[in-house]
Amino acid sequence: MDILLLEDDTMLAELIKEHLEEQGNIVDHFIDGEEAEDAILSKKYDLLLLDVNVPSINGFELLKSMRERKDMTPAIMITSRNSSIDVKEGFEYGCDDYIKKPFEFEELDARIEHIVRMFRIGENEVIKISDNILFYPALHKLEVLSEPIALTPKASEILHYLYKNRDRIVSREELTQNLWVYDEIPTDATIRSYIKTLRKYISNIITERGVGYGFKSI
Repeated sequence: MDILLLEDDTMLAELIKEHLEEQGNIVDHFIDGEEAEDAILSKKYDLLLLDVNVPSINGFELLKSMRERKDMTPAIMITSRNSSIDVKEGFEYGCDDYIKKPFEFEELDARIEHIVRMFRIGENEVIKISDNILFYPALHKLEVLSEPIALTPKASEILHYLYKNRDRIVSREELTQNLWVYDEIPTDATIRSYIKTLRKYISNIITERGVGYGFKSI
C-alpha cells in the first residue's frame, strides 16, 4: 500500500515508517500538515495515518478539508489526547479509526488490517510487470500474452512483496518474517521452488546466491 504518515515526533515516525516498510508498504512521512496536504493533492494514497497535533494544519483540519473535497481516502487518527470528546470530533470530521498513544505495533497492524478489509484495498490492483505480463495480486493471477495463469496464494504473495520492494535484494529471512506465520516457517527449498515457478513467466525476478531474491525494474 501507499501510506501517508503525518507525525511530528520524528523518532516515533521513523519507527512506524520502518515497521510498515518492512511489511512491503511505501510510506511517505511528513511532519507538517501543509506539506502533507500538498502531497495528498498530488498523489493518490491507499491509507492516511494522521497525527492530530502537528504544525501548520493539524490532523483534524486536514481531514476536514479532504472530506469537504470529497476525498474519502481511509484515515486513521493518531493522538495522545484521551478525551472521548476528541475521539467523537475525529469521527465527525470523517476519520475511519482512531489509535491513542502510546500504542503497540500489533494494535496498529490490527487497525490497518481492519481498514484494508473494510475498504477492500488492493482488490482491483493490476500491476504491469512488462508489456506482455499483467499481475492481479488479489486474484492470484498472471496474464501472459492475454492468457490467464493461476498462481498459488503464496507464490502471488511472494511476487507482490518482491515487486513492492523492487530494485533491492530481499533476504529469505525477510520473506519468511513477512509472509509466513511462526509455526509455518518454510525451508529454503520451499522458497526456491516458489521462485522457480515465478521465473517461468517473469524474467525480472533475480537471485543473489546466499543473500536472497529481488525484482528488477525494466
